[in-house]
Amino acid sequence: MQAEKRLSTEIDANVPTAARMYDFYLGGKDNYAADRAAVGELDKVVPSTRRLALNNRRFLQRVVRTLVQDYGVRQFLDHGSGLPTQDNVHQIAQRVAPDSRVIYVDNDPMVLVHGRALLDQNDRTAVIHADMRATEEIFSHPDTRRLLDFSQPVAVLFNSVFHCIPDSDTDGPTAVVKRVTERLAPGSYAVMCQLVSEQAEVRDFVTDFMNRATQGNWGRVREPKDVEAYFEGMEILEPGLVEVSTWRPDTDVVPRQLTDEWIEFGGLGRIR
Repeated sequence: MQAEKRLSTEIDANVPTAARMYDFYLGGKDNYAADRAAVGELDKVVPSTRRLALNNRRFLQRVVRTLVQDYGVRQFLDHGSGLPTQDNVHQIAQRVAPDSRVIYVDNDPMVLVHGRALLDQNDRTAVIHADMRATEEIFSHPDTRRLLDFSQPVAVLFNSVFHCIPDSDTDGPTAVVKRVTERLAPGSYAVMCQLVSEQAEVRDFVTDFMNRATQGNWGRVREPKDVEAYFEGMEILEPGLVEVSTWRPDTDVVPRQLTDEWIEFGGLGRIR
């Protein structure tokens, strides 16, 4: 399985990564010329991507706050967490409940470097350098075992990451979700969303472009029905699976994308 390959700790500034491109869209500084050039090319066909990225980040902040405030969650396992930016999962959760514990997982070596620097003084968080598909490695990691109690509810996050991995019977999104959720206590939660499009030409262009730009570190843009399949067997909480800017918005004035050639689609499920 691809997830079992040894991950490189070398940062290649010449090959764009999804994490660094996302960082650029959010206004971050942890990206290179190759990432910015890829963003420029992507924007020619899907110009709504910056707003989409911002709305996705706001969704993550709202759903984490909701899990802590409304559902009493104190444990988070964030798959494909990306580069640290403003209001990370542990900051949102610990602002409400200081005893909240967070494990971040990412395969980008830059995330490991910056994440560990950020979390150096926070003993309730840790960053694991691993592929999000390496479930056994993640769950058996010493930091995971130290911080998370899987006999109690845990919120697992797959926020805007499944489009980064291809379909596979053993390592595709549906298989990963099944492997992870079967290890969780009843009453745990799953936050999942990914890039989708109803337009086949958009799905094909972005999938091909990102696969070439990242040298194969990409999956595909999917359809809403694919995301719905991830939640099979779970109780999907209100307002259901939606374009994420409309998931429990803080105000009635929701910042919308200017175009909708693709959207971030998903929601929150409770494991029975």
